[in-house]
Amino acid sequence: MSQEQNRLTPLADVREEGLRLVRAAADRGLAVRLIGGVAIWARCPSAMLPGLRREYGDVDVIGLSQQSRALVQFFQEMGYRPDKLFNAIHGAQRLNFTVASTGRPLDVLLDRFSMCHAIDLRDRLASDLVTIPLADLLLTKLQVVRMNEKDLLDLTAMLADHGLDGASSDVIDLGRVTAVLGKDWGFEHTVRLNLDRLRSFLTERGLPAHTTGQINDRIAGLLSALRAGHKSVGWQLRSRIGERVRWYEEPEEVRH
Repeated sequence: MSQEQNRLTPLADVREEGLRLVRAAADRGLAVRLIGGVAIWARCPSAMLPGLRREYGDVDVIGLSQQSRALVQFFQEMGYRPDKLFNAIHGAQRLNFTVASTGRPLDVLLDRFSMCHAIDLRDRLASDLVTIPLADLLLTKLQVVRMNEKDLLDLTAMLADHGLDGASSDVIDLGRVTAVLGKDWGFEHTVRLNLDRLRSFLTERGLPAHTTGQINDRIAGLLSALRAGHKSVGWQLRSRIGERVRWYEEPEEVRH
């Protein structure tokens, strides 16, 4: 295999493959950023510690819809086969690809992260060269209504490694968190429920006391910021209804 062919062949390790894709996209002027578990791995050294380590099945990224045609060409050149029917139907919101040799999927979101709750990321892809910003990455994990162990491990690693607020891109921007959640009672309600779940998970996990204490302090900091954050009129009106009406969307299972 030539050096050029090797460069354009998807890597077996999805973590290294994620880095390969975002770096190659940057070379071509394409805004592609990691999301999901591989993004947590890229930003959180604790994700590889005993007790927090987990398996990663595939790569998930986000890009811009205005670059969708260029993205389709780019991923094909990087060794991926497009799902032409899916992309023709859903291409304004997301694109699906697979590795031709293994069938491993690649999910490319466009502009917005939409599962149980939605996050507009169109103006958030320039802050970091590899992943979406930490505040948004945290929200993508906290928006999951039916969390599993992998989600809880990812959240634990994030809050073990990153503090709250400050000017650095290596901390979680509380202003961004409260700005998003202050407009959406349902989203904030899910976040509060999940922070409680995370606390319970920590007590069962048996992590070092210092790590558990630090994460609990950051959970408390997040909840304090939510209490103090500005709430829109829509948030206040929806809060009166509470759980009497479902406050989240059921995410579709994407079939590759």
